Amino acid sequence: MALRLVTASASHASYPSSDSPIKNHLDEVSDCIKHLEEQAFSKPLVHIIDREGDSVRHLRLWQKKTCLWLVRAKNNPKVCYQEKIVSCKALADSLTFVKTREVSYHGKNYWQWIAEADIRITRPAVTSYKDRKREIIKGEPIAARLVVSRIYTGDEELLSEWLLLSNVHEAKSSEIALWYYWRWKIESFFKLLKSAGHHLESWQQDSGLAIAKRLLVTSMACVTVWEIAANKSSEANALRSFLIKLSGRQIEKKKIFTHPALLAGLWVFLSMLGVMETYSQTEIQQFKETTQKVIRSLM
Repeated sequence: MALRLVTASASHASYPSSDSPIKNHLDEVSDCIKHLEEQAFSKPLVHIIDREGDSVRHLRLWQKKTCLWLVRAKNNPKVCYQEKIVSCKALADSLTFVKTREVSYHGKNYWQWIAEADIRITRPAVTSYKDRKREIIKGEPIAARLVVSRIYTGDEELLSEWLLLSNVHEAKSSEIALWYYWRWKIESFFKLLKSAGHHLESWQQDSGLAIAKRLLVTSMACVTVWEIAANKSSEANALRSFLIKLSGRQIEKKKIFTHPALLAGLWVFLSMLGVMETYSQTEIQQFKETTQKVIRSLM
């Protein structure tokens, strides 16, 4: 939907934006949110951001523009709950949790527990620019929800905790926690970009613009693989088996496919299609016979 790559000297985006000067990261995110909101998608957008998005100045900006957001909060920032100022972590520890669903955590299934509270964000924003003095900026209170997600083992050992702030009031707290759980799966995207797929660290492009263009193409390949993996039809099942054979990858007995194997097979398949569009069946048959002659001559 949108991609931006920031280098030491420039900012390259797949949508209209100001390339100079380079902004801080959340200002870049705000530009992206503005672009996405202007696309008028058929369904409302909820912008999901990790803990760096816990910035009062930006939350107020997005709130003012009527954007829906879901941000992972830090432990220490204060919120107003029942007319008392408390930290997000302290408030989370005082809530009652409900056992909700099983989720996968580091390859194993555990139970997710959810709690929530209606809160207001009233604290002032504090700017942190390197080249100027810090400013304290007061603003309007933000009516939001604190949704707390915890994952426990069967022995009630806490494995993970997410403190989530959101201005989405219509959805259930369990649904909001599920949205962020899906966001956490972005690690599979990084895996496909790096050693298990496109080997990004080995790219030899020497400019930010060239890398940004290649990122667009590889990101689209990743999206295609996810679509193939998620499709439940019999045709998609046959395609997955075909791509696994083309990939040459070995798959664990318990797994039917992996995303890296689908990506490798898709690359071979697309190369095959390119060959079939370039050469006739007669020419390909001739190449086959020539190859067989060469092999026989070596035996």
